[in-house]
Amino acid sequence: MPLIIPFAGLRPRADHAEAVAAPPYDVLSAEEARAMVAGRPASFLHISRAEVDLPAGTDPYSDAVYARARDNLERLRTEGILIQDPAPQYYVYRLEVEGHRQTGLVAAASVEAYRDGRIRRHELTRPAKEQDRVRQIAALDAQTGPVFLVYRAAPQIDARLGALCNEPPVIDITAGDGVRHQLWPVADAEAIAALTADFDALGRLYIADGHHRAAAAARVADERRKAKSAGTSSHGASHGASPDAQAPRPSEHFLAVLFPHDQLRILPYNRVVSDLNGFNPEAFLARIAENYQVEPSAKPVAPKARGEVGLYLGGQWHRLQLRVDLIPADDPIGRLDVSLLHDQLIAPLLQISDPRRDERIDFVGGVRGLSGLSARVDSGEMAAAFALPATRMEDLLAVADAGAMMPPKSTWFEPKLADGLVTHLLD
Repeated sequence: MPLIIPFAGLRPRADHAEAVAAPPYDVLSAEEARAMVAGRPASFLHISRAEVDLPAGTDPYSDAVYARARDNLERLRTEGILIQDPAPQYYVYRLEVEGHRQTGLVAAASVEAYRDGRIRRHELTRPAKEQDRVRQIAALDAQTGPVFLVYRAAPQIDARLGALCNEPPVIDITAGDGVRHQLWPVADAEAIAALTADFDALGRLYIADGHHRAAAAARVADERRKAKSAGTSSHGASHGASPDAQAPRPSEHFLAVLFPHDQLRILPYNRVVSDLNGFNPEAFLARIAENYQVEPSAKPVAPKARGEVGLYLGGQWHRLQLRVDLIPADDPIGRLDVSLLHDQLIAPLLQISDPRRDERIDFVGGVRGLSGLSARVDSGEMAAAFALPATRMEDLLAVADAGAMMPPKSTWFEPKLADGLVTHLLD
């Protein structure tokens, strides 16, 4: 099974693309999503966050939300705002913002490759969030949020994608956050075959973001395969097999966008904590100084070096630098900055052993800036904030190659992909 195949995407008509495109469903709060859809009946948030059309306080995991999402998808199709391409194809997708550009490919990625490790993970999933995506896919009979995949940069692929961008794009919009999104369909059979072969020759892809969407797609594929097998065993022999009986069903693939690793921009994923575990600020700093060099800073600290941390505590920034002998050289997990902070400070001093479940810790994407950290401490909501260096792409690939899992909230990729530009319809 090839790593990727083309598919007949459902996408907005060019004159509706700006009205449809929306941020990913999981980067907005319910309040932010409701504000964003005001006066925008075609926004894809009516599908990805359908609770915006139900009373405030509606459980986002209720049956009514998934039913409304399906109704809204059908409405946009009936109104001709979303149309399906007549034949399978790829789509070149480019994002630009503030001088940064990344060019990738929208494709259907193989669930089989995900299962056998040719599409590699680096994070664990949370059951409730994964189940939400399973129900969303089942309700819509579609995958609407792409899984963000990375491949080790290959000049031949980059050149081929660049050449496909020479014609005017069918979609060219700039979102409210200043990110430009462009899309070029690739319908030429030779170009499709070449891209399929080029990516298959890589042998391996990596999930950058979208672990829950990939895991949910695999579960839906399993459920549909079992249902098909049960139906075939009961009825198939008497009716005969169709010529396409062995062809993979759409549910055996998931919606994905693939980018080369050297074009991506990772921002820090910072931490805030609600208390100091009984320490006063002076005692807390004294304990930190046992393993870190601690220096007050007159300016906000944006760390860059491995083991460096910015601490905001009591209205004051501090620069922390971990002792070199505490940074493992050959442990792909242990040397991550998120691991170093957890292992050397958060777990032993604050007694937060499971950051996935402990409500005393929260995570702040680097797009919020250092002011997003200090504001939460100054408001009294949090006791301290920790600014981290961004996870290095080489570290992410090393963790995935080792078959290991990163700590939660290790990476924040920016710019974010838009939801709604291409949807993958299932059976």
